[in-house]
Amino acid sequence: MPKKEELSFLVRGGQASPGPPLGPALGQAGLPVGKVINDINRLTAEYKGMRVPVKIIYDPETREYEVVVGTPYTSALIMKYAKIEKGSGKAGHEFVGNLRLEDVIEIARIKKKDMVAKNFLACIKQVLGTCVSMGVKVEGLSPKEALAKLEELLKQKGLYDKVLNEPL
Repeated sequence: MPKKEELSFLVRGGQASPGPPLGPALGQAGLPVGKVINDINRLTAEYKGMRVPVKIIYDPETREYEVVVGTPYTSALIMKYAKIEKGSGKAGHEFVGNLRLEDVIEIARIKKKDMVAKNFLACIKQVLGTCVSMGVKVEGLSPKEALAKLEELLKQKGLYDKVLNEPL
């Protein structure tokens, strides 16, 4: 069985370069730096500009490798969708952006495979929790008010159980 080794990096989506720390680490591992960088940029292009976790799993003898791309941090996705540079840093006191509820649900869908949650509604709540700490409103409401509104809407439309039980 071939011995596998792993390198982990945090790169800007679609903007990896052969400079440090990526290039030297790939070179020391004996991997083709240019080819690996091109593969990383191609695989992370949809997350352009966001910091994305990337793992390179390789066999040191054959130099065969696989690039595994994670998902950006929840905060990075919130900043992208809210079109802000950074959060407020003053949770609940100062708001710096606003998201649509559809954006919150989309972020939860993107992140659900990485979240420890028992159902999809719990994923949505985690995203809303990050909105609280970043000072981002949802539909013009504080994230806590938006959650109460969402739960009420789901119950009215009979969708509560469907969202609650959506597979992760």
